[in-house]
Amino acid sequence: MKPDQNSPLFDKLRSLGVKTGADNIPFVKKKTGHSIQDVLDGRFIFTRRGEAFIYEQTYQADYRHGWAPLETSAPLNLMAAWAKDPRLLDLPLDAFAFVDTETSGLAGGTGTYAFLVGVGRFEPSASGRAFRLLQFFMRDPGEEPALLEALAEFLAPCSALVTYNGKAFDAPLLTTRYTLHSIPVPFEGYTHVDLLHLARRLWRDRLPSRTLKYIEENVLAAPRSSEEVPGYEIPWLYFDYLRTGNAMPLKGVFYHNAMDIVALAALFGHTAALLHDPFDERIQHGLDVIALAKLHEDLSHWDMAARLYERGLEMDLGAEDFWKAVRRLAVLQKRRGDLEEAVRWWEQAAAQGHVFACVELAKHCEHRHRDYPQARKWVGLALELVSSGGLPDYIQQHWQAELEHRLQRLEGKLNGKPAKGKKNL
Repeated sequence: MKPDQNSPLFDKLRSLGVKTGADNIPFVKKKTGHSIQDVLDGRFIFTRRGEAFIYEQTYQADYRHGWAPLETSAPLNLMAAWAKDPRLLDLPLDAFAFVDTETSGLAGGTGTYAFLVGVGRFEPSASGRAFRLLQFFMRDPGEEPALLEALAEFLAPCSALVTYNGKAFDAPLLTTRYTLHSIPVPFEGYTHVDLLHLARRLWRDRLPSRTLKYIEENVLAAPRSSEEVPGYEIPWLYFDYLRTGNAMPLKGVFYHNAMDIVALAALFGHTAALLHDPFDERIQHGLDVIALAKLHEDLSHWDMAARLYERGLEMDLGAEDFWKAVRRLAVLQKRRGDLEEAVRWWEQAAAQGHVFACVELAKHCEHRHRDYPQARKWVGLALELVSSGGLPDYIQQHWQAELEHRLQRLEGKLNGKPAKGKKNL
């Protein structure tokens, strides 16, 4: 029965400013376009907090990302030493979860959430061991608890994370989201390998960028296809999806995330192999060998470091990088007690006009052999090199002050009057 709009009740409502009738109900535009199920052949799994959409891919044991296989059999002893985490020594490859998130922003904090989380892990298969990659997607923010529950279930068999800048971003972000929904953090207590820090150690001198995509292209030789979308566009593509309901542009986001996960696995295996066998003939760049030498030196593997410096110096290096490596090698040889080798490298560098080598030879002659005339000769040559120009002012002033003091002390020793003031250098 249709209500009588001329009744006293309707008159009273109109007098109060209340609009009546269906004509005044605002029209809500229905979202149109392709749903995520239309774009990707995924599936839903049910959790105690609702359903979550998952897209799954599998990479078989013979898959290579660029030239690098996903699976590695290299021992992780050097990886464990570098990471200062001995737990890595006892972990099988199946224990590692390779994780990357796509988020609503890069600022972090409670207002940022991960709408897409990619996780890959190795599992036994009929052909050996396969790499199973799951991507957990949040169709709208209300599905976040379900996504987190589904992700926790997939991470449960693992005990280690591998990420790229994940210690600073992905892991804290996910921890925040789990905490906000009162869900236990599934990776709490896991060992965590952040490959960004290792990539910086290994390639900062050779490559201008250490983003995962750049490493993937220039180290693994695995360029991405035209499906790739720039990372900075991803939050806006998701916001557009929430507004329009059209998931078609998100196909490139899923591709971007999947390639990040696959690249993580390949890079993990590649770096483990590099650390295990730094003399592998596939290492073609001298700067890569020098970087490995520095890493071994920092781990106090001095004999290995010396061998790697020598190998790197035999490869194609620019002049500046060559003499930097010579300087480090000579100091390392001195530390190892091989003064003959140290002197040999200093003499080569001094012959090419390097001030540091003249200073080291002066120290050697003065303190080791008490050969003050020869030490004075090396200091004099160093002063000539400094005075000839070509050095930045602050470096020139540093050397000038040190060398003049050293010369004054040597002159005093030659005249039987040791200089006072600074401790012998």
